[in-house]
Amino acid sequence: MDNNDILIRLRYALDMKDQDMVKIFELGGVELTKEDVLKVLTKVEEDEEDDEHYMKCTNSMLESFLNGFITFKRGPQKPKPGQPDKPDRSIKNHSSVNNVMLKKVKIALQLKNEDVIEIVDLAGVTMTKGELGAFLRKEGHKNYKECGDKYARNFLKGLAIRYRG
Repeated sequence: MDNNDILIRLRYALDMKDQDMVKIFELGGVELTKEDVLKVLTKVEEDEEDDEHYMKCTNSMLESFLNGFITFKRGPQKPKPGQPDKPDRSIKNHSSVNNVMLKKVKIALQLKNEDVIEIVDLAGVTMTKGELGAFLRKEGHKNYKECGDKYARNFLKGLAIRYRG
């Protein structure tokens, strides 16, 4: 699952409007027009990636979107003394994208661990508390586990079932 696919599925699951997507990107520090957002949300085959109606979503763009989504849903947070203005990037490489997406959507929607397990269960996949805890850990922790596409895809599918009916 690539970053564009994650955005497309997240947008569908939570029924976000184009203007909301532009605002969320803006809150995350990325200036995109409505047309740019539509290019990011266009699904293409790998051999068509040079199409003028398509824009690749980089890891940095996705993380900015997820940070903006947290701000959009929960409001701006006042920085604590000694805290940097911009947080360090959580997505270090492509293998950590699903973990960061899971963690940041959980924060934005104010979900508890039980809620996340229930959402994944709605999609027909069983996830234990231990697995979820391993996915939510910081990369480099001894119990960290990479969240595979199966869980990420089913989390987004479960969100669609929960929020769209």
